[in-house]
Amino acid sequence: MLDIFINIFILLTVPFLMIGVIKKTKAFWSGRKGINIFQPFWDFLRLLNKETVYSSTTSWIFKITPIINFSVIFFASLFVPMANGLAIINIPFAFIIFSYVLALGKFFTLISALDTGSSFEGMGASREACFSTLVEPAFFIAIGSITALTQNYTFQSLKLILENAGIYGYLVITLAIITLFIMLLIECSRVPVDDPATHLELTMIHEVMILDNSGIDLALILWTSAIKMFLFASLISALIIPTGLPQIISILLFLSIIFIISIIIGTIESSTARYRMTHVFEFVFIMSITALLILTLVTYKLYGN
Repeated sequence: MLDIFINIFILLTVPFLMIGVIKKTKAFWSGRKGINIFQPFWDFLRLLNKETVYSSTTSWIFKITPIINFSVIFFASLFVPMANGLAIINIPFAFIIFSYVLALGKFFTLISALDTGSSFEGMGASREACFSTLVEPAFFIAIGSITALTQNYTFQSLKLILENAGIYGYLVITLAIITLFIMLLIECSRVPVDDPATHLELTMIHEVMILDNSGIDLALILWTSAIKMFLFASLISALIIPTGLPQIISILLFLSIIFIISIIIGTIESSTARYRMTHVFEFVFIMSITALLILTLVTYKLYGN
């Protein structure tokens, strides 16, 4: 019971700190003092106190989407191993449920953007859907191959790669980290795919879809986006943290990796320009290539001898 409480507490609080660390890192590289790392949480509370405004064009779909998005991201988080290396729900093929639960939330985000009747938001929804169709197969190939290698088929089995693959495991882990990190940048709308701070019409993807949201709805959307980024970072940490560590060491190592990933994201956003839309697909295909390399290595390990 204590493990579940720790996981839920970290899930609901650490995403705010991730955003704070990213912004602090960007400020550091630009020579500014930057915000307090707790500022995203205060901004969240500020939005909760603001009135929610709805356009007369929108329907009930627009109104329920923020709640649905938060609900599905919270449900998906139950399958992801976190601070203590354990998932609240540990079942075989949980990565399939995880992926399609997130897809349900994205579906509602897309139709919510279309529900506003704005061609501007429809443009963002079209771009988001296009990238998702490329990302999802690569995710299934990578995670499916890893679970097949461990013969466990759960998210917790990510820790068992070295025990089952030996020297192949180091290469598989490296490729899997690259794959999941690229997926984090794509799915969470970070540079170089998207820039959450931009409001230029020709470059916006995710931000354009939530332009009509305000108040509590916008607070939930921003919280959901931060939690999604945290979940992908948690999957990366599951590949790195070994088994058999004391709980307190495991938690500290987990949090360290989460914040290191946040610093890396902030550094990338400070040193890399957002790609042109035509070049974003090339970046997305890097994830597909690394996923196929994982499949090749796992296939050789299982059937090559």
